[in-house]
Order: sequence, then C-alpha cells, then structure tokens
Amino acid sequence: MKAKKRVSAKSADNTLSVADILKKVKELEIRSKKLTTNFFTGEYHTAFKGRGMVFKEVREYAAGDDVRFIDWNVSARMGAPFSKLFEEERELTMMLLVDISASSLFGTVQQRKKDLITEVCAVLAFSAVNNNDKVGVIFFSDKIEFYIPPKKGKEHALYVVRELLTVQPKSKGTNLNEAVRFFNTAVKQKSIAFILSDFMVEQYDDPLRVAGNRHDVIGIKVYDKMDMDLPEIGMTQVQDAETGRTQWIDTNDKMVQYNYHEQFMRNEEACRLSFLKSGADLLYLRTDEDYVKVLQRFFSKRKKAAK
Repeated sequence: MKAKKRVSAKSADNTLSVADILKKVKELEIRSKKLTTNFFTGEYHTAFKGRGMVFKEVREYAAGDDVRFIDWNVSARMGAPFSKLFEEERELTMMLLVDISASSLFGTVQQRKKDLITEVCAVLAFSAVNNNDKVGVIFFSDKIEFYIPPKKGKEHALYVVRELLTVQPKSKGTNLNEAVRFFNTAVKQKSIAFILSDFMVEQYDDPLRVAGNRHDVIGIKVYDKMDMDLPEIGMTQVQDAETGRTQWIDTNDKMVQYNYHEQFMRNEEACRLSFLKSGADLLYLRTDEDYVKVLQRFFSKRKKAAK
C-alpha cells in the first residue's frame, strides 16, 4: 500500500457554489496580480529566454556595430553602411501539468496540496499573460482528465483559474508517464512546463527526459509534513486515497515511523534523480510553507544564470 496517500478530515472536497467560485477566482486574481506586480516583475521576464532572435529593423551603421550584420543591399542603395537590428522573440508558451489525483486532496496544516497547487498555478498563469505569453493546462490523474490549449489574455487566465478551482477528476490514481507523454505529443513548440504533483508514483524517467530535451521543464513537488513523518497517535487506520485500501498501523512504533520516513526519502531521491537526469529543475513546496519565497529564489537564480 502507498501509505503516504491518505485521506484526513481536511481531505473532503466540498462542492463550491457559483458564488463561492466567483469569489475565489476574484481573490486569486487580486493576490496573483499583487504578487506579479510587487515580487515577480522583471524576474519572470528574464528567468525564461525567448525562442530566438528576430529581425527588427535596419538603421545607419554606428561605431561598435557587428560588421556581420551590415545589410549590404541597403548600404549600396543608400550610399552609406546600414546595420540590421535584431531583438529577442519574447512570446513564450507556459504549460501547467497539474496532478488532480486523490492524493492532492490531502493536507493536515493550513491547506491541502490541491489548494497550494491552485494558488501557485494562478500566480504563474498571471505572470505569463502579463508578459503577453500563452498559458495552457493539462489536468491529469491516471489519465488525461482535461486539456486547455495555450492562449493569451486575462480572460483566458481567469478561465484557467476557474477550472483549477472546479475541475473534478474521473479517476483517483496517478500516471505521470501518461501526462508527460501527452504533453510531448500535444505541444510541439518549445515551452516552459511546470509539473505540479506530489510525485508519489513509479518511475517516469523516459518521457521526462524527452520533455527535458525539448522544453524548459520545472517540477514543483508539493507535499504535506505528514507525508514525511507520522504523528504519534497510537493505533490508527489509514486509507490509500487512490486505491481505497485501508490498513491499521501503530504510529507509536519506532520502526513503523522509521520505515514511513524512509519511504518518503526514497521517493524524494528518485524524484530528484529523475529531474536531474532530464536536465530539469525541481522545486519543493510544503503545504505550510510560503511558496512566494520559493518562487522568488527560483526566478532570482534563473535571472542570474541568464546574465
């Protein structure tokens, strides 16, 4: 049994009314705009490179211009040297691969994994559209649940946020291989791909390596502190949220605690190595930690590397 995929009192996914949904969408829009304005302005823009250089215009040659870019045809017509100017092609596509399997409903402190993933995705989506980039979403469980093709604009970002809040999976399991393969097939143009999951699944090296070669891939491993360590509360019945299997365990037993922690660490190491071998980045977010600081550090690191 996957002991770490459990249900708790906070795991119930209550159905939201239309009014609740609209309120939450507005709250996420306001918070996301505030963060993108106050914290991520410039960081997002410089953290990700454009697709290349495109021709902008021809102007009269100036001292220091690269002679390789002299436009000889224009220079001959004008009787003076003229240089071609290029600029970075900034339009990017951001894809969010969002794990909505049953384990995302788990959370013991402050919020569920799903709530944290939703807010992070909202911030990333508004960061993208504020830079005139496209954003799309692949919702997955053990199959592709829903695909939103990438588009630009505020209205599209709001649509993405509404779906993040309301999407209901038809399956409970997780198949990351299927999600990344679908992404590799559906998105041909080089993209920024954020994969948000607890990554408590089997190996996914092959499709991730393909994605890493084609795209700029960033994994965001979202976990709860109880995914890592069991509380000492005696004999407890736990349930695998994805399979429904139940089991009684003694949480006071030191060997049980040790094995539980070791299972998490083995999973974490396998995840780290998979992303490392794929040339992709991996971030860690715990449900009771400030994701803003994690994103800030990531954007800042990327910004320095881009210089």
